[in-house]
Amino acid sequence: MTAGTPVLALVRHGETDWNRARRIQGRTEVPLNDTGRAQALAAAKLLRSSTPGAWTSVHASPLGRAIETAEIIAEQLSLTSPGIHDGLWERNFGEAEGLLVTESEARWPGLREVPAAERIEDVAHRSADAIRELSQTSPGSVAVAHGAMLRAGLERLTGADIPRILNGEIWLLRLDGAEYSVAKLG
Repeated sequence: MTAGTPVLALVRHGETDWNRARRIQGRTEVPLNDTGRAQALAAAKLLRSSTPGAWTSVHASPLGRAIETAEIIAEQLSLTSPGIHDGLWERNFGEAEGLLVTESEARWPGLREVPAAERIEDVAHRSADAIRELSQTSPGSVAVAHGAMLRAGLERLTGADIPRILNGEIWLLRLDGAEYSVAKLG
């Protein structure tokens, strides 16, 4: 790949009923809903039309909602089934999992001191390592993961202030020399 071309497309999984209700999922298995499947299809079509032929493989978090999103994308891009990458797990939100975001924020502002939760600093480190690894070992990949995990990792890797990543949203990671940059697609 030439300098500045995308080395990875990072996609947040499609919507689940818990996303719609603003309930914290973390590592809880919650399947995609019909809107989530439509978002996955739209993401695949956007990847295909904006960067035709650029994508060579698909990877996913071990959680079902990411795997299903990745399977839809792989099928639409005529790629093999997604590989599972353990570094793409969502943050373990501990006691906040299953609670509404408003309930969790009232108990633990910023979700930083949640009992039994993975520290955000650890999430950022793990996520950045996984993204860096995929960019080096599998350039041209689409990686399907989770909002908190992607945001923390991209901020650590690029130093950029990343806004909340929405369901089905695509972020393109580029490498110029030793510097990573990221931009939302679409």
